[in-house]
Amino acid sequence: MALTILKVKHAKPGRHVDGRGLCLVVKPSGARTWVLRMQHNGRRRDYGLGSALDVSLADAREAAATLRRRVREGHDPIAERREARRIAPNFEAATRACGDTLREGWKEKHFEKWISSFERHIFPRIGSKPVDRIDSACVVEALSSIWLEIPETARRLLQRIGVVLDFAHIKGWVPEEVSLRSVRKGLPRQNDKRGHMAAMPYADVPALMQKLAAAQPTTGRDALRFTIYNAVRSNETRLAVWTEFDLDNAIWTIPGERMKARETHVVPLSPPALALLRRLRRERVNDTGLVFTNNGAKPISDMTMTKLLRDDGIEGVTVHGFRSAFTDWSSEQTNFPKEVADKALAHKLPNKVEAAYRRTDFFEKRRELMAAWAAFLHRIPDNSEKRARDAVDFASATRAAA
Repeated sequence: MALTILKVKHAKPGRHVDGRGLCLVVKPSGARTWVLRMQHNGRRRDYGLGSALDVSLADAREAAATLRRRVREGHDPIAERREARRIAPNFEAATRACGDTLREGWKEKHFEKWISSFERHIFPRIGSKPVDRIDSACVVEALSSIWLEIPETARRLLQRIGVVLDFAHIKGWVPEEVSLRSVRKGLPRQNDKRGHMAAMPYADVPALMQKLAAAQPTTGRDALRFTIYNAVRSNETRLAVWTEFDLDNAIWTIPGERMKARETHVVPLSPPALALLRRLRRERVNDTGLVFTNNGAKPISDMTMTKLLRDDGIEGVTVHGFRSAFTDWSSEQTNFPKEVADKALAHKLPNKVEAAYRRTDFFEKRRELMAAWAAFLHRIPDNSEKRARDAVDFASATRAAA
């Protein structure tokens, strides 16, 4: 006797036949699924049609009719499904599928942190790559920019990437298990000490900048100089694209998705930073691509900038540490308020009440501050009486040279 909606709803554990091979299978747990049993090439096969919670009786009958017709036409639905599973999604899609599967056992806050770590640090680098093409070399490249800058997060992400690749293997998207044991061998040794990133004393930074400027220009040297001029994080430089810049108004607008605090950050460009950009713009490949790139499409690795320091015999100092040098210089050598320097660094106020009331971004004061920092880097005296005059004179000289 054919099934009815009421019978489907109250069916007890077992196999309940509707007709022509269509059955409702009810497990002891109460789970209900539709199955179509047919003969194909002399073999009896069961074809799953989905859960009865999602597929109604009428829809199951329609799906069964469609499947019977396809089999008569010579199709092999099971083989087609296997082939579909072999078409690997990209790494971002695989990660999100993995997260959706695992999140039932997690607190929502943990899941949000888990997925946001990928969104912030990994998807921009390898998210669009097919998951079956992710190997140790890809993971090294993805983690190199943060391995020394935020070591704990980088180690967590290495473990999380392994979970995603294991999930992809179970799903059939990756034919063999991917071992990430060699990843650490392709990355520099992390300092076990916790604390602030090692910084060069601010008094020594001008000499480094002069040495970089005097050497043959390379993408890495330009990126390092630009990073120091603007006191930004290395990732913000590496992934910068031309559409973020308004050179006429000397403004760099970094979208929130690229910022650590997830908020748009507007950077006032100092005269030498602007001059550097104008030179690179004359050499650009297109108007929308990456600014700091060797091939016009792929961003340089963060290790490129770190290697410049190591090649000069500068050990222990990190690219991120130049932000600390900027902070020390601002507090010890200028009269700018601390909140102006904090805003220049795109630091988020920990006090929510204070953040709610302090709505200004100190843009004009930050423009003065960054011009004064650039003046200091070029060894122009910078005391409280001469600060503004020097910045103006330096700006004029730099524009003339550009």
